[in-house]
Amino acid sequence: MKINWVNGSEIRVNRDQNEVVISANREGLLSLAGQLTALAEGVPGDHIHYDENNSLEKGSAELIIERVE
Repeated sequence: MKINWVNGSEIRVNRDQNEVVISANREGLLSLAGQLTALAEGVPGDHIHYDENNSLEKGSAELIIERVE
């Protein structure tokens, strides 16, 4: 699965007890939209792992999105 990023993407994930907030600028939202589309077209078990070391802003919580069924 090919993961593309729009230049200038900024995405932050915050977790507070039972709540997860994903905040992103326009470029970040466009990147996520394309990646979710690619994931939807993949196969069950495909997943995308986001963290501050590869795609999220510093201080962000880790996020994994997985395709099922």
